[in-house]
Parts: sequence; C-alpha cells; structure tokens
Amino acid sequence: MKSITEYIRLLVELNKLRITIIVTLTTLAGYTLAAGTIDQKVALPLLGIFILACGSAALNQFQERDKDILMNRTKTRPIPSGNIKPLTALIIAIIEIGLGTWIVYVGNGFEAAFLGFMAFVWYNLIYTPLKRITAFAVIPGSVIGAIPPMVGWVAGGGTLHDPRLYIMAFFFFMSQAPHFWLLMLKYGEEYDQAGFPVIIRIFNTQQIRRVTFVWIVATALNIILLLFSGLIHTYIFTIVVTLAAVWLIVAFLKLVTKPHEDFNPFKLFMRLNMFLLVIIIAMIVDPLV
Repeated sequence: MKSITEYIRLLVELNKLRITIIVTLTTLAGYTLAAGTIDQKVALPLLGIFILACGSAALNQFQERDKDILMNRTKTRPIPSGNIKPLTALIIAIIEIGLGTWIVYVGNGFEAAFLGFMAFVWYNLIYTPLKRITAFAVIPGSVIGAIPPMVGWVAGGGTLHDPRLYIMAFFFFMSQAPHFWLLMLKYGEEYDQAGFPVIIRIFNTQQIRRVTFVWIVATALNIILLLFSGLIHTYIFTIVVTLAAVWLIVAFLKLVTKPHEDFNPFKLFMRLNMFLLVIIIAMIVDPLV
C-alpha cells in the first residue's frame, strides 16, 4: 500500500511539474506584458494553464509508454515502472485537460480557452505522433512553447492583432529547439534504440553542435526584437536581458570554437534554462516597474 507522499510524488512525476511550472510562468509573462499589472484576474488563466499543461504531460507519458520503457532515461517514469496503470494515467490526463480548459474559459472566455486547448492539440495530437515519423518534429513542435504566453496575453486584455504578441511568441518558439538537440547529444543513442528517428543518424556531432549554436544565437538576437518592440522598456531590464543574451552566446561558443572538445550537454541545457528564466522574470517584472 503506497503512502500519500508516494502518490503525490508519482503525480508530480506524471504531470512533469517542473516543466508545467515554467509553462505557467510564461503565461504570467504574457499576462503582465499585456495588462501592465498583476491582479486577481490572472488567477484563473494561471490555474487553468497549469492544470491543462499537467494533463498534456500525463497524456504524453501515456502515449509514449511503449518507448519510455525501452530507455534508461525514462523507464522509471510512473507508467513504465508499473507504479501507475496506463488507464489510470489516461483518466487523470483527460480530467486535467478538460478541467484546465474549462477554468481558462470561465476566467477569460473562449479566445483564451481555445488557445489553451490548441496547446494540448499541438503537443499531444501533432507533435507527439510526429516524433515517431521524423527527427525534425521539434521544429513544428516548438510552436507549443509559444502558445501559453499567448493565452496570458489574451487574458491580460491584449489582442491577437498586436504585432508585439507575435514578437513575444516568436522568442519562445525559437528557444525550444536547442533544448531538444542538446538532449539528443546526450541521450540520442537511447532514443535511437527505442525506435525514434533521431537527428544523430542524419547529422554528425559537429554538425549538430553548429546547428545548435546558430539556433542559440538566433534566440539571443531575438532580445533585440523584444527591446525595439517595447515589450522590455525599463533601463535596468534592458541591461539585464542584453547581458543575458551576450552571456548565452558566450556560454555556447565552445560548441563551434572547440568542435572536438568534449562537453556536458546537460550543463548547457541548464544554462539555456537559466537564460530563459531571466527573460521570463524580466517580462513579468518590467511592466510593473
């Protein structure tokens, strides 16, 4: 008989809580940029997107349970480890997806709820199946990262006709692919053995390193668009995000300057996450200053 603590731990793993919290923060960033404040109206879209993201994560683990059990990186997840039955995970996912979408709708209406629901559709019904077909699924899949901040933007009173919305969304879109390619450099062999089409079978390590670096530079340069659009406008945060962009490029520079030197992909993965967290915090706090 499992304890309450064990059930909570399994639910946290099933819902990929660390990822869903970041998704929720990007929603808050979109809201704050549009509304210029943080008020009680933000509660429901944040709660709704959080629950909806949890449901999508749980459904993803249900969908990929046959592959997860074949990889050391994922075989201890709740379903392949046997700690949660597939049907139970599916029921949890359906409830969370439905509840999350409903909460966003109640709090902010059809437009925000539709965008939130499309994040689920894109992640679970387009990207997840596409991963089994092509090694380049991450490109269209990166759209997923752009949708939650769009939900926040609409919930905060912004319109879908505002060019600043798409500048913000484009930044989050660009930041997604390097995450996946860094994971492929570390776990590509496992994904290959599990039957996924992988980029390491198309490009060699040096080529992947160069592509990743180019994508990182493009992500960092998007800071210029954020600044010129007025999404980040205070003096202090202009300096912060500019320095963060320069730091990111420098941190990844060894990918191309020392192409034959071993490196830790996970270390760079975490540095990219740190960069994104700084930008997200800047987006949240800058409009309040």
